[in-house]
Amino acid sequence: MGHRFALRVYYEDTDLAGIVYYANYLKFIERGRSEMIRAAGVDQVALRAAGMVFAVRRVEADYLLPAVHDDLLQVRTRITAITGARITLQQAVWRNNQCLFDAGVSLVCLTGTGAATRIPADIRQKLTQLQE
Repeated sequence: MGHRFALRVYYEDTDLAGIVYYANYLKFIERGRSEMIRAAGVDQVALRAAGMVFAVRRVEADYLLPAVHDDLLQVRTRITAITGARITLQQAVWRNNQCLFDAGVSLVCLTGTGAATRIPADIRQKLTQLQE
């Protein structure tokens, strides 16, 4: 099942055509990922203070149907793999029972200098509990 995060589309999220501007879906799934990581008990502020961050390495996205102002959406996030320094996720934005946007996302754990580093064991354990 993975993690679910609800959000509403505001006027500021839309373009001149009145539909959600394509880049905003990336913001929506970012919020979903952040909330999933928080729900797993991972403190990203503490992680950054320790000199590590998660960064997006790759996104492959399909825009399927448009969302419009005032839609209530749900971001669904599931972890598909965790390796040494990488987390692979599948994320989708839904309105009721319709998938509007679908993306495969790869995150990498980086040091403060931007070098890839292994995901700490305690964080890996917390995230593995969310993995399907």
